[in-house]
Amino acid sequence: MEKGLSSLLFILKRRALPALATFMAVIGGAIIYLLITPRLYEISTRLILDQKRVSVSELGRDLTQLSSATPGGSNPLADQAELIKSQRILQKALTKVAAESGFSSPENELKVGQLSQNLKVKIVPATNILEVSYLNKDPTLATKVVNAVSQAMVEDNTQVIRQEAANVRKFLEKKVPDARKRVEEAEQKENKYRQSSGIVSFDEQTKSLVNSLAIVEEQENTLVAQLQELRSKEVSLRQVTDTKALNQAYAAVRGGQDEELKALRTKLAEIETKLVQARLSLTDSHPTVINLLGQRNGLRALYFQGLARVSPGNISISSSSVAGDQISQDLTSQLIVNDVERLAVEKRFRSVQAHRANLQARLAQLPIKQQQLTPLTRKREEAVESLKLLQSKLEEARIAEAQLVGNIQIIEAAQPPKEPSLPNKKAVLAIATVFGTALATGIVLLLEFMDHTLKDASEAEELLKLPLLGVLPRLPADVIALEPSRRFLDHVGLVEPYRTLFKNLEFRSTEPLRSIVVSSTVTGEGKSVVASHLAVISAMLSRRTLLIDADLRRPVLHTLFNLVPQPGITDVIDSERSLEETVQRTHIANLSVLSCGDLYGRPSHLLESEAMKSLITEATQRYDCVIIDTSPLSACADAQTLGRQSDGILLVTRPDFTIKEVLQRAVSELTHNQIPVMGVVVNGITQQTERYYRYPVNDYRSLLSRGLSEGSSA
Repeated sequence: MEKGLSSLLFILKRRALPALATFMAVIGGAIIYLLITPRLYEISTRLILDQKRVSVSELGRDLTQLSSATPGGSNPLADQAELIKSQRILQKALTKVAAESGFSSPENELKVGQLSQNLKVKIVPATNILEVSYLNKDPTLATKVVNAVSQAMVEDNTQVIRQEAANVRKFLEKKVPDARKRVEEAEQKENKYRQSSGIVSFDEQTKSLVNSLAIVEEQENTLVAQLQELRSKEVSLRQVTDTKALNQAYAAVRGGQDEELKALRTKLAEIETKLVQARLSLTDSHPTVINLLGQRNGLRALYFQGLARVSPGNISISSSSVAGDQISQDLTSQLIVNDVERLAVEKRFRSVQAHRANLQARLAQLPIKQQQLTPLTRKREEAVESLKLLQSKLEEARIAEAQLVGNIQIIEAAQPPKEPSLPNKKAVLAIATVFGTALATGIVLLLEFMDHTLKDASEAEELLKLPLLGVLPRLPADVIALEPSRRFLDHVGLVEPYRTLFKNLEFRSTEPLRSIVVSSTVTGEGKSVVASHLAVISAMLSRRTLLIDADLRRPVLHTLFNLVPQPGITDVIDSERSLEETVQRTHIANLSVLSCGDLYGRPSHLLESEAMKSLITEATQRYDCVIIDTSPLSACADAQTLGRQSDGILLVTRPDFTIKEVLQRAVSELTHNQIPVMGVVVNGITQQTERYYRYPVNDYRSLLSRGLSEGSSA
């Protein structure tokens, strides 16, 4: 986060001039706009769509009630806003203004179009309020226009509602007589059918029939139970009395209860007894037996005649079936009584069944008759309800027409303003500030996008994936040349970055550091200055150092040390002079310089020769550290050739100058060709130098100088 913020601030500082120019241009344009734009006054009033101000009649409330807004559908407030801008409302408003101001009719027609253009109607969010505003140079005229528009809108709204109520009243006055006639016709038809069908009240009649049917069914159930009891009793009595028919049972009882028959049965019993005794001692042919048989037969004949006399219908019964004893007579009498009761219950049961069937038939017919009556009743009720509704609406329409009720009212009348509304200085300046900031930011981003040069040390390290060996400050013009060298060596803030670079080169090498090739991607990145000052640091650290100017196309090292260009490398390679004779000693202890010599027409031929290899080999044997300055990598292959003959190449880059694509391609070629790259150094940074060290070297230098001054004064 801190790194990103620091990079952002650095970018803004780097692009401050174009960004500031863009921002000031936008602000200046806004100020010019404010100076030349005419002053306009915006007058506004507010109307509320108040649906609570309703009529005393329901119809009046319906006429003033507006439909609610639906998503994607109509909006009552939007409809009213459009109505305010209609020709009808504007014409009424301008008529009022003309009456107050004395405008003529032609001017009035012209102002309608102008008013329509400059009039604005806005819906206040989350409310039922409409804000009507008008923009004009004359604040007094604008106030009159806005108030006239709002008053015209209120009057028009009231008149529209009143006219709607009048139309409803006229319509209802025609419909009420027709509705009354329909009621009378429906009542006649219903009464006629009730008389013919006998239906007075369907619910009451149905309830009565259901109750009667329930009573009859209860009676029927009781009779069934009685009948079952009597039949069961009859079966038991018949089994006991052995009676088959009712008339025989009646005859047996009569026969048993008749006194004459009782006497005959007694005599027959006596004769039978005597006859049995006689047969025990006499034969059947004995006169006594024959006499007894004759008496018995005579008594029997009389007895049967008596039975026939007491039997109903003179039916014949056997003498054995006669109930002679009291128990038999009682049981037979109970059988007769039970049978008579059974017959009576059966007859009553059949009567109850017939009555129930009649009730069921009547109950079944009642819905059928009612079904035909229901439409007639419904028509009559509908006609009555329709008549009542029309009569009530007619009264409501008359009340609504008599009232002057609207759902729009003025809640805030327009007042002449003291200050112009347009142009809005604060808004214009705020927009200009925002737009200027955005445009300036866009300019910065565009420049950054179009700028393909290296920006800082961290970007170089991240881009190349190589070790960052050092960050070198931008050298003042008076210390670029090393004659005299004390201006450089006495400046701690300049020496320490080069010393750190040298130590990083030394510590990161697994073997003793003997030869270094210093190069860059393009001309102008300061490779020669870096090579010369690095050589000075090496010599300052008590290392016998040789600085070789191998840039045979544009040699500059001899100018930095104020040396003559000849003799140089070309003289050693051509074997005209030895290395020891050609090397020039500088005023800096332990530092020698091998200049380029006479410029050669074919420098590549010299650098690729065996003599050049021998020169480098001899130099590394004679000196502790050999630093070789070569041509840029993009110009020729000198650095690649010499890089294979040394410990490695030190790449020099420069912020806002080194092209990233060229740098990447150069490093890629070196890596692909297996040429050792010792690392990269960023040259010419002033603002960011100190953050790469443990403490500010400038502050340290000032403290040291102050301490020395105090010591000398002491």
